[in-house]
Amino acid sequence: MNKFLVFLLFPILMFGQLDVKNITTLFKGQQYLQAEKVIIDFLTNHPNHLQAIELLGDAYGHQKKWDQAIVQYKRLLEVNALEANYHYKYGGVLGMKALENKLKSLGFIGDIKASFLRAAELDPNHIEVRWALVELYMQLPGILGGSKSKSLTFAEELENLSTVDGYLAKGYIYEYDDEPELAEKYYRLAINVGGSLTCFSILTSFYESTDKPDKAIKTVEDAQQKYNRNALHYQIGKIAAEYNVQLQKGEQCLKAFIENYSIQDGVPKAWAHYRLAQIHMHKKNKQEALKYIDLALAELPKIKPFKVYREKIMQL
Repeated sequence: MNKFLVFLLFPILMFGQLDVKNITTLFKGQQYLQAEKVIIDFLTNHPNHLQAIELLGDAYGHQKKWDQAIVQYKRLLEVNALEANYHYKYGGVLGMKALENKLKSLGFIGDIKASFLRAAELDPNHIEVRWALVELYMQLPGILGGSKSKSLTFAEELENLSTVDGYLAKGYIYEYDDEPELAEKYYRLAINVGGSLTCFSILTSFYESTDKPDKAIKTVEDAQQKYNRNALHYQIGKIAAEYNVQLQKGEQCLKAFIENYSIQDGVPKAWAHYRLAQIHMHKKNKQEALKYIDLALAELPKIKPFKVYREKIMQL
């Protein structure tokens, strides 16, 4: 149930009388505890403000305070049981709580399913809850109501709402059900129709998980040709280093990533140096490997994989 977590926790409603700029900034800066305090202060004087209650639930959810989030979303449902998003969020936090306590998860399944189904019934255009239902029915054992056919039903509904989401959902179903040819077919259809970086990333991950690194690299190259993102250079180098394939191309891409690096690339340069160390280890070039792992450690000295890999290099 990880895909819908982003949707679950993102504040959907407008902020009403709340300090819009401040709360928005706090959420974007991942300062959820501070946001929690601001919203609680507001609710002291406006205890029945539905938007504030929802945002408080969101703030709790971001902090994995599932019980507190459940209380807030339940309050919303007691006031307005016809709001689809309240059911969706309530089912979502129940799901996240269940994932953290497998022993007690059986007690949540009925409520999770009922909440998602009610949200889907109330809002025929709610994409996120249909994604949640696709995943829920695929992940549940059959004895607990899991059903591939029901997942496909919601994937069809997704396709009617968003062709790309429908294709991605079907790809997910077939990948989960160990039908890689069909999974690849639908992931490729999603790229053909939508072509977002997310679509390319999902297909790349699929190829990596099915041990097809050359196809993974080709997919990232296609994405790079369309979007020209420096971060994609790192992805190519990472795959080359991890799978010991196309090492020359991987080295060139990692060096290009370092040369053109900016903070917006997301991945610290240290990880590119680590991948270069891996590539040179594959080449049995101890001195170059040592040079790059030391550069990685100089930037991020506390990263355990870097320390472990340096020891491995020294044993070469």
